Amino acid sequence: MIDITGEAVSKNTLTTLRKSHPGWRLLAASNAVLVASFLHRAFITPNLRSIAQPDLAAKLDDFLFEVDREDYPRAAADYLDEWASDRNGWLRKYYPTDSDQPHFDLTPAAEKAIEWLSGLQQRPFVGTESRLMTVFELLRQLIEGTQTDPALRIAELEKRKAQLDADIARIRRDGVTPMDDVQVKDRFLQMAGTARGLLSDFREVEQNFRDLDRAVRERVATWDGARGILLEEVFGRRDVIVDSDQGRSFRAFWDFLMSSDRQEELGRLLDAALKLEPVKDLEPDRRLRRVHHDWLEAGEGAQATVRRLSEQLRRYLDDRAWAENRRILDLIRQIHQSALAVRDCPPADGLIALEKPVPEIDLPFERPLFTPPLKARITSGELQEGREDVATESLYDQTIVDRERLASAIRRALQSRTQVSLGEVAMTQPLEQGLAELMTYLGLAAEDAAALIDDRLKESVFWDGEDGTTRRATLPMVVYCREATS
Repeated sequence: MIDITGEAVSKNTLTTLRKSHPGWRLLAASNAVLVASFLHRAFITPNLRSIAQPDLAAKLDDFLFEVDREDYPRAAADYLDEWASDRNGWLRKYYPTDSDQPHFDLTPAAEKAIEWLSGLQQRPFVGTESRLMTVFELLRQLIEGTQTDPALRIAELEKRKAQLDADIARIRRDGVTPMDDVQVKDRFLQMAGTARGLLSDFREVEQNFRDLDRAVRERVATWDGARGILLEEVFGRRDVIVDSDQGRSFRAFWDFLMSSDRQEELGRLLDAALKLEPVKDLEPDRRLRRVHHDWLEAGEGAQATVRRLSEQLRRYLDDRAWAENRRILDLIRQIHQSALAVRDCPPADGLIALEKPVPEIDLPFERPLFTPPLKARITSGELQEGREDVATESLYDQTIVDRERLASAIRRALQSRTQVSLGEVAMTQPLEQGLAELMTYLGLAAEDAAALIDDRLKESVFWDGEDGTTRRATLPMVVYCREATS
């Protein structure tokens, strides 16, 4: 027996599958006809991901009455539990987070077995043209997608462009030649089969994540070692599935499907395809119209399983942190109790005096690296008398403003008034040293807590320059105030 990769399946592998695979057990079961037909009607035909136990038991009761209830005397719920047991594994029984009733879901192995049985029927129409075109299209995408030579890629695109131009010219000349009914049916049936197959793939992807979640829960429940080692092992398992070929393909498919533009485009294409007369003759399943919504629902199940895995890890971390904090608090409480017990009668030689209440931490890597001291290089020599003529008058031409004289002028102005502006002071006491004296007035205002400087108002101060011209400076309103006396 040869699989798709060209590797032979050994006899031991087939023997193991026959003993352990739920799909093989279903095909070999004595009631395989009953189980397969009911599960196909209950889950696959309506494309239901999950059914509550009362609803599924009611459907099984009705189905058993249709066949022969006397051959199956047990309650429907007992049959469902038997089919969901580890011995069979055809159904998955679980409790959703928002319900206290058990629910059932079809396992991927059972779905594969049922789909294989459905494929045994003789099909009224077998299309081969569309499959051949699909093979060519996939091979073309494979070769083009792995092509690294720009010249070859451009040549292929130019070839396709020439073919498109020829098709456009032919349509303009001869008109459009539509597909015949056989071609339409062929492509539609292939599309419908691929769309239904995607739902089966979602169940298998979800089962893989579910198996990982189960393994994590078992590992956490029995783990008593270091937390870091467990987390490394768990995240390693998760990365193996997420980063695997299947995981990356599922993530790319999910990103593509989550695009609203793609969903609208797919809906329009399905509507147009279902309105074609050859397609109507096939009497397709009405649920095919909303197959992309079923994809979203099925994909959400896989995403929910991943979220549950993350929640499990978070709860584990929270529980471990709480346990460690409680252990620390218990140790501190024991120390307090021991200290209180010996407070009144301390032992003679049982206590150790500590120099400091807390230890000093001196980390070696916090010490700075050694830096050689800078040695100044001094060149000694005889001093020589300078012979350059340098103007030294500027050293003696300095403007010195008497701050006390200006402060006295402000105090005299405030003897008869509670406040006075800088402009008024400059009018009664003209500026003798120009801008330097004006800056000194501003410095006095900045140092005086009672003075006010209002940037919203402006005032002008005038003085006579050395050349006889009148100078003006516009600055914020400065008001000197008399200090309040108690």
